[in-house]
Amino acid sequence: MGTIFEKIINRDIPAEILFEDEICIVIRDIEPQAPVHCLVIPKKKIERISLSKDSDQSTLGHLLLIARKTAFDEKLDSGFRIIINNGHEGGESVPHLHVHLMGGRQMKWPPG
Repeated sequence: MGTIFEKIINRDIPAEILFEDEICIVIRDIEPQAPVHCLVIPKKKIERISLSKDSDQSTLGHLLLIARKTAFDEKLDSGFRIIINNGHEGGESVPHLHVHLMGGRQMKWPPG
């Protein structure tokens, strides 16, 4: 079957793609929680950050660098938030690691 993210990567369902390379894809979230809400998704399926391996180090670093690039492209000069949810209590809704990039408004603390 595959997750919704695998279906987007395979172009089985449409998404607004902002960036793509051989390692990841960046899309706009379809249920944005901020004026800018993008998802940085690795093409290699890693179910969640707690299940990542040491061999995933370069992929995980790449995701953060692409989130930074996307923040620049989206003109989030006043600040932004990067979030990785893990597990049910962490707010994970899709079992495929992804990085949320959110900005365009004042973020509150604590989140959630």
